[in-house]
Amino acid sequence: MVLSLRVRTPPEIWRFALFGAIASLPVTALLNWLPNSEATIGGGIMIFGAFIAGTIAAIRSSDPGAAGLRTGFVAGLVGLVISMVTVGTAVRRPLLGIVFCGLLLCVSSLFGLGFGRAGGWVATKLSLDSRRS
Repeated sequence: MVLSLRVRTPPEIWRFALFGAIASLPVTALLNWLPNSEATIGGGIMIFGAFIAGTIAAIRSSDPGAAGLRTGFVAGLVGLVISMVTVGTAVRRPLLGIVFCGLLLCVSSLFGLGFGRAGGWVATKLSLDSRRS
């Protein structure tokens, strides 16, 4: 009997999104050292992580908006988990809590989409300018 193990890797876009999310953590930590900074982990992933993921996706000839969208979704999940752990209270109106969570995930995904496209735009502009020189 032959036992074969198949290792499934996530799709390319999700790898870009997860790499962007992880790469944005040091940037967010450095930003949080500035005076009067209220940077959160979820916000840092949504802005910097989506930008990084969009840049990598554009360099690798993938859709930077899709990578940013997924990074924004990851940022929303991280933000929800952190807020649930730190607050630690139950929602009195569960329907309102579900609507709020869904709205947060949608908004963070849209912000991630925008920053991912911005990162892709910067990557394509820089690559076009370097080819002209």
